[in-house]
Amino acid sequence: MPPSGDTALAQDVLAGRRAAISRAITLVESSRRDHRSDARELLEVLTPKAGGAVRVGISGVPGVGKSTFIEALGSWLVSEGHKVGVLAVDPSSIRTGGSVLGDKTRMATLSTNPDAYIRPSPTAGTLGGVARATMQSMTVLEAGGYDVVLVETVGVGQSEITVAGMVDTFLFLTLSRTGDQLQGIKKGILEIADVIAVNKADGDREEEAKASAKDLAGALRLVYAGTNEWVPPVLTCSALEARGIDTVWGRVIRHREFMGQNGLKEKRAQQQLDFTWALVRDELDQRLRTDDAVAAVRADVRSAVLDGSMSAVVAADRILEAYDNE
Repeated sequence: MPPSGDTALAQDVLAGRRAAISRAITLVESSRRDHRSDARELLEVLTPKAGGAVRVGISGVPGVGKSTFIEALGSWLVSEGHKVGVLAVDPSSIRTGGSVLGDKTRMATLSTNPDAYIRPSPTAGTLGGVARATMQSMTVLEAGGYDVVLVETVGVGQSEITVAGMVDTFLFLTLSRTGDQLQGIKKGILEIADVIAVNKADGDREEEAKASAKDLAGALRLVYAGTNEWVPPVLTCSALEARGIDTVWGRVIRHREFMGQNGLKEKRAQQQLDFTWALVRDELDQRLRTDDAVAAVRADVRSAVLDGSMSAVVAADRILEAYDNE
């Protein structure tokens, strides 16, 4: 008997065929119910073969040169014998329905490298849906032989927390000339960052970048004083000149070594538990959106809320009541 479509696709992914990897990621990104069922079957085959990659989340302040940095890092990793996958999480696509197709054009050299794979973010859905697609895309890439997966958060705020919840190490890129360094970086970022790099340390800005890194490193040591926790190192680099990239990666690996095998295993296990509940919330959201009983009351509820005759609390109860009764 010939293998089923899902089985054949899984075999092609495991063989590292790029076209199959693209098809598999398109499948896990889809919100269609039949596709979700097929994706579950596919992932059951692929998941035991995944999990061996170094997973790194990357974010940064506006104008930091994130795409240039990722291209420089990815190109260096490939030169060191790694296979690199790059995934993007873009919450702005939730509003616009668009995808960050510019990622490939901004990483022109890396995107044409046979040992690198760049995937723009999913085209629509909730942030939970984007997270679901990204986590499952990561599984596809790892099963396909990519031993480093870089997850770029294109937006800001909650997307950074989401990305930190699916990677081993979170790398934050910043700049000098941002005024007070601690004020220039959101407190929430400092709480989730494992490695911090001051980019664009080149030309007449190199000394300024080094001074900024030194100040921020001193402030972080005070924050973590008296604890046995990992203290995020603050480094300088120039993505444009490809300098300091290897040092940044060295700190990423050192962070993994600090966690140890047990620490990494526990972190990933907790991430899977958190992801389980994220999947539940996303599935409930999808069911609410497609439920016939909810659709029957949606227009009336919308009109009542907009004209002020119904409060949001009552409206929510009405929608849930319709769903529960069905």
